[in-house]
This record gives sequence, structure tokens and C-alpha cells, in this order.
Amino acid sequence: MTIYLWIIVFLAQSSRAIPGLRFTKNPANLTVTQGNMVRLGCSIEGLSEPEIVWMKDGEKLYSTDQMYIPLEQHHWETFHSVKSVQQQDAGKYWCEVEFRGSTISSEPAWITVEGVPHFTLEPQDIATIPGVPFNLTCTAVGPPGPVEVLWWLGGVQEGDVTSSPSVLHVNGVNNSIKFYCEAKNARGISVSRTGTVHIKVLPAAPKGVQVVHMVEDNVTLDWSPGFTGHSDLSACTIQMSKNSGRKVEVRDQRVKVPPFQQILSGLSCYSNYSVRVCCDNEVGTSPFSGWLDFQTPEAVPSAAPRNLTFELTEQQLSLNWASLDDKELQGKLMAYKVQWNLGGEGQEALLFKENMAHLSGGGRFFNATFQVSACTVAGCGPWSQPVLVMPASAVAAQTQRGHMWVGLLLGLLVATMVGLLLTVLVHRRGKETQFGSVFKPPGTESTVSFTAARSFNRTCSELPESTLDSLGINDDLKAKLQDVLIPERLLTLGHILGKGEFGSVREAFLKMEDSTVQQKVAVKVLKTDINSSCDIEQCLKEAAYMKDFHHPNVIQLIGVSLHRRPQQRLPIPMVILPFMKHGDLHTFLLMSRLGDEPFTVSLQMLIQFMLDIARGMEYLSNKSIIHRDLAARNCMLSENLTVCVADFGLSKKIYSGDYYRQGSVSKLPVKWIALESLADNVYTTQSDVWAFGVTMWEIMARGQTPYPGVENSEIYEYLIKGERLKQPPDCQDDIYEIMHSCWSPVPKCRPSFQHLIDQLEGLWASLSSGPSFMKEALLYVNLESDEGEPGALGPGEDPLWSAMPWQCVGMEEDEKDWLMVSSGAALAIGGDYRYIIGPNCNCTEEEGGRQGTSMDTLQQEVRDEEYEDTIINV
Repeated sequence: MTIYLWIIVFLAQSSRAIPGLRFTKNPANLTVTQGNMVRLGCSIEGLSEPEIVWMKDGEKLYSTDQMYIPLEQHHWETFHSVKSVQQQDAGKYWCEVEFRGSTISSEPAWITVEGVPHFTLEPQDIATIPGVPFNLTCTAVGPPGPVEVLWWLGGVQEGDVTSSPSVLHVNGVNNSIKFYCEAKNARGISVSRTGTVHIKVLPAAPKGVQVVHMVEDNVTLDWSPGFTGHSDLSACTIQMSKNSGRKVEVRDQRVKVPPFQQILSGLSCYSNYSVRVCCDNEVGTSPFSGWLDFQTPEAVPSAAPRNLTFELTEQQLSLNWASLDDKELQGKLMAYKVQWNLGGEGQEALLFKENMAHLSGGGRFFNATFQVSACTVAGCGPWSQPVLVMPASAVAAQTQRGHMWVGLLLGLLVATMVGLLLTVLVHRRGKETQFGSVFKPPGTESTVSFTAARSFNRTCSELPESTLDSLGINDDLKAKLQDVLIPERLLTLGHILGKGEFGSVREAFLKMEDSTVQQKVAVKVLKTDINSSCDIEQCLKEAAYMKDFHHPNVIQLIGVSLHRRPQQRLPIPMVILPFMKHGDLHTFLLMSRLGDEPFTVSLQMLIQFMLDIARGMEYLSNKSIIHRDLAARNCMLSENLTVCVADFGLSKKIYSGDYYRQGSVSKLPVKWIALESLADNVYTTQSDVWAFGVTMWEIMARGQTPYPGVENSEIYEYLIKGERLKQPPDCQDDIYEIMHSCWSPVPKCRPSFQHLIDQLEGLWASLSSGPSFMKEALLYVNLESDEGEPGALGPGEDPLWSAMPWQCVGMEEDEKDWLMVSSGAALAIGGDYRYIIGPNCNCTEEEGGRQGTSMDTLQQEVRDEEYEDTIINV
């Protein structure tokens, strides 16, 4: 009872303290001249300490100097002032007060600002064809009104005064001319900006035509538009000629622009080309740019040497074979590589400069098989058919036996055909059934026939070919992958190249549908214990992204295949990718520092790695793709050491805006993630730039794990204090400045990938001011033997072969033209040799002591550090 009395007393006191709530004064309508002061006021009664908010056109007005004037108890007044009113201050104003969850508003008032007219639509520059009519538009408003408009064209008044908005019709001009409009009301005159009528003309020739990237049979051509002729360029024509005769042998290519870049594919290797470009606008075609000459790089020979013959005596074995023509060679001949097999065991391969070989001690080669291959700087071509070495008498006897076997086989074939013919005749004579024999009687009697109701097959039938419909994925994803689906029967899986969280990568051979040609590929196979449609769909989304990628520095999708499993509802998806001979960049860098045979990678090659990655990421960003997992481990090295950005398992397509917000539990590489991504789970192209800076650091540190000594759980606190990755040893200041700019805490302050490309190209060019990087002297590593030291360059010798040990201890006189396996040419050719290293490779005792490190153990330790299970909640 006491509580109820207390509540009643409190309510009574409250009702006496707060009378009825109402506005006693509302703001008044005002009309004021531009530049003068205005003041609006309102009063409210019924609150002890009111919070009065001024509103303009539905938006709150925030003021730091708003004052309240007490008129009496629970009665307050406030004002809103503008010292120098402008047109943007015109509008509808009122006051609001919130009380017990409700909003009480005053009556509205309008401020009208009078002044000289202001333009809401000013004349804009236009471009036109000579003599073609066009219109010019100008709009100005008061108050006060009305507003009148007068046009000036080429400094001369055009037409009479008209009301705003005003449209001036011009019958056409033949030369460029200036124009503007004047707006007048009772307060004065305003003059618009001055516009220009440009005359559309033919565009100028493109400029800066250059080859920005080149691999074997395709190049990337880049150019800048010249003067556009005041009209947008719609297309460009690329004209190309082969050799120096300027005769156009390659069909002209017509490309839409922008971008002003095109990949020219299907070119011949090690060939000279000339190219020039012209562009079109609405008026016509520009002149051609000057001819740009370039040479495509060398490739491995496309054919094997033919007509391999031998001559065997007791003293020596002589081999001869036909030379390849330039079209088949596809480069400058480095050597012929001869391999031989004796008793089922492969012997040491030999290299020769000429298309012949003389080997002493002929008896030791009896019953050996020989093959030969041509080699260029890019590698060795296919092997010739094997030839078995035997004395001439044995060859004649074998030929005679061969003729005997041919006769015997022909006799067996004739006998088989006669037997088949007799079988067919007996089969037509009568058919055995469950009820006896049924014969076809002569004459016109009806023929008795029957169809079996059921048939049986004792052999196990093959599993049916899987289709995308059996996966339970969405229709859009099925439509994207339909044209890249490859039947499983065309794949032959090999050994495992690597394993990950969701599956493995295996070496494989892909057979073409229309031929027996096989292509070596890499296949990403999902784990067999994953049976969820969601996991399968996530795997195939990565393939769908890659389907549309066409860039030399981004790995391309070959196709998708489905492995049907017995007793399982869902097949296993397999993503088919190009085979990357040198593996991932991270392992390559670790091998250079900690492998069994450490080697030096030149600074120019390291910068080329960075350039390749930046170009690939620029391409992805232009396609609105955020990678989210850029690191050296996810960059692959092709046969010619070109870097391709790969592994798009965490990639996202941006469909709106310019960022993606992570909203699920994921395993993320925290040491490569940008500061804002760690804090807010937001990923943008700028966060990929951050990861690119970390990848640059990995390259300069030769595969070292970022932030050594800092735990994954400590990374955010480490970065938020302003700490960053330290400058690696032997890293130039200008390179470190580039990577450090990628780690700005403000994403907008980080460089774009295009800017990074420009900076890295400048560094690469500065290092190229001396001898060309591709032509500098190279030292090669022999992983089998330490024998053979580089010899001095003798008079008249080819500098390319100057480091080759032409003479070795124990060689016969007629064997001195061999290229032994420790030579530089042998390393360029392949075989048992891994990496090319620079001429200053000095392995210290400390490095030598690390050669026994297990690379499998080392890589596992590094990869365990790179990822952290991060729970992300939105």
C-alpha cells in the first residue's frame, strides 16, 4: 500500500512540474537578399530542459553555438542564424522535440534567398562535324524571377533575349568557336562559363607502340592513342608483317578500344616481325604509326631429327642424322643430345655440335639403342625413333628372319579369313534355340522370329559418364562450366605433386578427343571424403573464375572433369590446369637458399618475378576480382620462369561497390592480410596490394616467412602500433620503398597495381642499362658431379660456348667435340639439371652445412606458420 501511495504522489508532482507540451512560437517565413543575415526562432513550453533540434528539408542542422533562452519556468526559446545567406540556404525550416518516444514539430517556415541568377545548367563543350546543326542549352534561376537569357557566340550576340531555360539552335559551324550565356533578373546579371565548339577531325597516329610481354608464340602489344580528333576512338587496326620485307603476311587484326592493348597469338617462334597500328573515330581512320620491329623468343624444336643411321666397326661407332630446318628448329641450335640404352639401363647422355657423332670402342655399343634430339636455349625437342646397333651380318640375318615372319603372318591371316567365312555360312544355315534348331524352309512360307525378353552380361559394366546435373550445383555455375567439361576417360592421373586442406594436385596426361596426342597437365582433385554439394560448388566456383582468365601472368583453366565413384551419390570434381614445370615461387626461392644445391637468382630476375605478379594482379583487378590469398606459394613458375598468379580458392567477384565483406568461418593467411581486413573483415583491391607488398618481401628474402619471431595471434597488435616488415638484407632502398608503400594504414594511400608496374619497370630498365639480362654470362649447376670447371675463351671461339670444358681427361682425339654434362649448354637443355644461376654463386661453408635440410620438412614447417584459423563474425 505504501508503494502505491508513493507512485501516486510522484505522478502528481510530475504533472504539476510538467504542464501541457506545446510550441508557443513558430519560425516565420523570410525573404532575404543574398549575403545578408537571417534569424529564425521558436519557443516551447512544458519541459524543464528541452533538446530542441532545427530541421531543414528533412535533415538535422548541427550547430555548436545553439543557445537556449529561458522565458519562464518550463518555457524556453532558441534561434537559428545564418550570417551571410546564400542560395544553398534557401529551403524549409522547422523545430523538433522528442518526448517519451514521440516527436513534436513546430509549424514550418521558408527562407527565400534573392540575388543575381545562378546557373543550374551551364553550357558544356561540344564536338561536331562541320556544317551539322546542333543545340546549346543554358538554365538559370532566381529568385527573384523572371530570369532572361542572352547568348553570345564567337563574341557576337546571337538571337534575342529568351526566358530561362534557353535553347540556342545553331545551323552549323566550320571552325572552332567560343560561346557563353548571360542570365538577368531584377537583382543583376550572371555570366556562365565559356564553352567551346570543337570541329571533329581525323585522329592522329597512335604513339608509344611497344611489346610489353613476350612468350614463345604470342606477344602483348601496347600503345597510346594520339590526338583523338575531338571524337572517341572506337577501334584500332593492327597490321603485321613477317621478316623485313614489309609484305603483310599476317591477317590484319581489328580490336575494340579501350584498352589500347592486344595479345597477338599464333606467331612463329624465333622469327622477326614488324607491326604498326592505326585507329578510327567517327570521322575516319588515322595514319599508321611507325613500324615496330621485334623478334619472338626461341622455343624447343618441334620435330625430331630424321634418318638416324649408324656404322659399327671394332674401333668405333659412327652416328649420322639429318639436320632440322629453321621452321622445325624454332631457335638457334645449341647442340644435339644423344641418349642411349644398354641392357635396359639408361646411360649418360652426350651432346654434339654437329649432326654426327664418332664414339670410340665400337664393341661396347653392341645391342645398344640410340636416340637423338635437337636442343635450343629453350630446351630439347622430341626424340627420334630408337635405333638398335648391330653388326651388318646380324642386320642381314634379322632382315631375312623378318621376311620369314611376314610370310608366316600372311598365311595365318588367310587361314583366319577362311575360318570366319565357314563360320558365317554355318550360322546362316541354322540357329540353335532353347527348343532345338529352327531352319528357314524354302519357298514362300512365313519366317519365324522372336526377341529375347531379357539378356544377361556376366562382365561388370563401366560406370556411366558423370554430368554437371549430378552435382546439385546452381544453374548459373553449370552453364559457365558446360563448355569446359572434359570426359574422365581422356585423363590419365599420375603421381601426387602436393596436398592441401581440401584435396591434392596430381600430375596427369590429357588425351585430345580427335587424336592420340597427349598433353601434360596438373589436376586439382577434391578429397574423396568430401560429400557436400556446398564444398563441391566452392571448388567449381574457382574453376568458373579461371575460365574467363586470358593473361600470360594468370593461370588459365584447361577444363573440368568429374570422377564417378562406385556406391557414391556425388562424383569428385577435378580441375585441369597447365603443368608448371618449376612449381611454386616460394619453393623455388627456398631451393635457391636452402636446397641441396643452393644457387643465386639475379636481382633483375627477382624484379621480373614481381613485375609478372603485378601484371597478373592488375588484370584481375580490372576484372573486379579480389584474390584475397596472394603470396609466393600461390604463384607458379612456367617452363621459361614466367610467374603466373594461381590458387583462386578464396577469390571473390565484386558485383557492386568496390569491396567484399567476409562473413563466415575461414582459414586465412593472417601474415599476408591487410590491417583493415584483420580489423573489419573488409577486402578490396587495396588489400590485395598489401599482400603484394608482403610477396615482394618474400621474393627479396628468398622465401623466408614474413614477420620472423612474431606469432600469428600477435600480428594485429604488431601492425596497429605502426610496425612493418623490416628491410631484407641485400634489398635496395628503392625496392623497399615500393613494398613499404603497399602497407599504408590508409587503403587509398596505397599505390595501384598499374603504378606498381610503372615503378618496377623503371627499376628493371635501370638494371638493364648494361648488357641484356637474357644475354649475360651464366653459370650452371651440375647436380650429379662437381667435375669440370669453366675454361677460358680461346681465339676465335664463340662466346656462347666459352664456359664449356671442351677437353676432359681420358678423351680420345676424335671425341673432343663432345659437350660434356657439366657444360652450360647442357643445363639450358635440361636432363638432370635444375636451375640456371648467376656468375657470382659462391657457396659458403655455412650454406653448405644447410644442404642436408629436408625440403619436405622445411616446407611443411613454413606452411604451418602461414595460415591461422580465424573466426569472423559479421
